[in-house]
Amino acid sequence: MAAGKAGLPREKHTWQSDSNTGKLDRQIQSHQPPKTVPYEESPRISSGAHWSHVPKVPACNTTYIPNHIRSKELSCPECGSQKLWKDGLRYARGREDPCSIQRFLCRDCGFRFSEKGFWDPSGPLKNSSSWSINRRSSIFSNRQVCELLTEGSKNLATVDTTQQTKEQDAGATTTSPASTLILDYAWQAKKRGLAESTIEQRVKRLRHLVKKGANLTDPDSVLTVLATSNWTDANKRVFIVAYQSFARTFNISWEPPKTRVERKLPFIPTEEEINQLIAGCGKKTATFLQVLKDTGARTAEAAKLQWTDIDEKSCTIRINHPIKGSLARIIKVPAKTIAMINEMPKASDFIFNTNPDTIRKNFYKQRRRITATLQNPRLKQIHLHTFRHWKATMEYHRTLNIKWVQQLLGHKKLENTDFYTQLINFESDEWNVAHARNLEEESKLIEAGFDYVRYSEKDSVAIYRKRK
Repeated sequence: MAAGKAGLPREKHTWQSDSNTGKLDRQIQSHQPPKTVPYEESPRISSGAHWSHVPKVPACNTTYIPNHIRSKELSCPECGSQKLWKDGLRYARGREDPCSIQRFLCRDCGFRFSEKGFWDPSGPLKNSSSWSINRRSSIFSNRQVCELLTEGSKNLATVDTTQQTKEQDAGATTTSPASTLILDYAWQAKKRGLAESTIEQRVKRLRHLVKKGANLTDPDSVLTVLATSNWTDANKRVFIVAYQSFARTFNISWEPPKTRVERKLPFIPTEEEINQLIAGCGKKTATFLQVLKDTGARTAEAAKLQWTDIDEKSCTIRINHPIKGSLARIIKVPAKTIAMINEMPKASDFIFNTNPDTIRKNFYKQRRRITATLQNPRLKQIHLHTFRHWKATMEYHRTLNIKWVQQLLGHKKLENTDFYTQLINFESDEWNVAHARNLEEESKLIEAGFDYVRYSEKDSVAIYRKRK
């Protein structure tokens, strides 16, 4: 603020401020050195700021006081340092004869104070309390504003505590008792030795029940959700098994409802349709589907295949990570499958993506595109588990040996394999017939999955066949 604006002539000042920045007028300063005047403390920059955090005022906004003109009486009232900056002017308000007051800033501690002498102490700069709360001696403990000073002031600690309490209450609603019980159940299941996939699926079903409005501690509410939902009996059976395990863990008495689940016969596509699907998918998905077709492995088992599980010399694949209590096994595959696997990038120890859900989503997306291209709605019925059904069914009809199919699928109980002994009427035109005249042709047919039928002496050829 210019001095003219305050109504004072420039001649009466010993020094002049330039645009209220505190810079000295060199011409006046050389003839009239600054007076040594008493000082009075004014409020600090920030009462709650730490001394090490007080920002230093840039030299462009302040004026340095040389040592030869620095008075011993002009020092910081806080730390006693005489290293000061001139920090502009202040002007009195509410006075008939307004005057300016020089302000200083300590370079060591950052304390700001004003000189005294150009104004009457009876006329303060502004209406304030006689007790300055910004002085260090006025602060007792936590440097919070005292409510006794000004009516209507608030204690910052109280406000902060109230806000923190509200945030805690909001967070408490996020973590509901049901979520805590589900996490506790998952930990108890983990300690009982249940598989990770089993725990994950059951936790997913329990959370879905809670989302539907069921109270896990109230069996009657769970029965209400199961009765009013539009789930099939097979889907309800999965929820019943999940909650039955939950109730057993927390000793909740619950009688599960009766469901009638009739196992349906799976869809068995032709080999031509499977080959069309494999040929239309991308490189990684096609390789994964080819492995499912030749091994009959589950999706999660094939996803955990490692490079060390592949034997190129013997053309075999080891299933070393079975799920659902199945047995580990070694399966011979065609050389074509080994070649497709070798074309995969070796970015990690695992051949494929270890997340079955990601593989499944990619497959469904590509299946939808291939179905629209070939205009064959039957391809929509092919799922990743359909490859396992197809392999088991074809192997049984090829060998009529149920024990061989049990070993191929890794079943521990033969009754689980009996499901694949369903009879399918294969017509005569559903066979591919090939002939071999020498050992090399026979080797190629065997590698392609053809079975030997008989040798024709008349034509001097061996007859092979393979189901379509």
